[in-house]
Amino acid sequence: MKRKLLVLFMLLSGMSCFAGSQEYEKGIRYISTDDAYLAEKCLLDVAYEKGGHDRPVIVWFHGGGLTSGNRSCPAALLRDGAVVVGVGYPFADMVGIADILDAAAAAVSWTIGNAAKYGGNPGKVYIAGHSAGGYIVNMLGLDKRYLAKYSVDPDSDLAGIVPYSGQVITHFAHRRKQGIPELTPVVDSLAPLYHVRGDAAPMLVISGDPELELYGRYEETAYFVRMMRLNGHGDIVFHRLDGFGHGDMAEPGHLLLLKYIKERNGK
Repeated sequence: MKRKLLVLFMLLSGMSCFAGSQEYEKGIRYISTDDAYLAEKCLLDVAYEKGGHDRPVIVWFHGGGLTSGNRSCPAALLRDGAVVVGVGYPFADMVGIADILDAAAAAVSWTIGNAAKYGGNPGKVYIAGHSAGGYIVNMLGLDKRYLAKYSVDPDSDLAGIVPYSGQVITHFAHRRKQGIPELTPVVDSLAPLYHVRGDAAPMLVISGDPELELYGRYEETAYFVRMMRLNGHGDIVFHRLDGFGHGDMAEPGHLLLLKYIKERNGK
């Protein structure tokens, strides 16, 4: 309860600090394709402060079970002047999970290549996302193949990997397509847990309350963090947001991400 009250205080006290000078570029296509569906879904929005320089960059992947949701630049992430890139991606009812991850990797590559145009520092790119978005950033950060296709090394080119309640076993959208029940856990090459290693980029991992989270999401996340540490990862921070469930943990999570970025940049 104390932790919940503290986070609520942080959230309320920070509302008046939101920057009001954002510029937006919306509907930017980040891949070249003749496929009408991919052309529709593979778009991103950029929110930035005009005249900014050397700003951290947050690449944000929305949730929705890999089957729904819309790209956005969450307002709470704009308060400290970071460049925020809201990414849209194709869904699992139309493409394979690997195709979703490939599109997401292309968006990260686009961001690194274009960050300076918006006042961002390409060396300070954090990939973050909630739920399905958390799964995406876990996979991109740990299975190096996806970003390597676009000449990006997640270990050296990312400043941080920040999943909010991201699934670490094989995503249920993929299991559903295989006829596997949602409550039957699977760990294969499409599971972040399969790729745990000690030399990944720094990580901030956030989960909701164990009693309020989706299925066993807190427990699998805690196990994931433990296995990362046992594999030698010494730069991973884990926060549990008591009192917040899967759906409402993103807002306080945003404040933890901004604090994390400040601390890592010495501000």
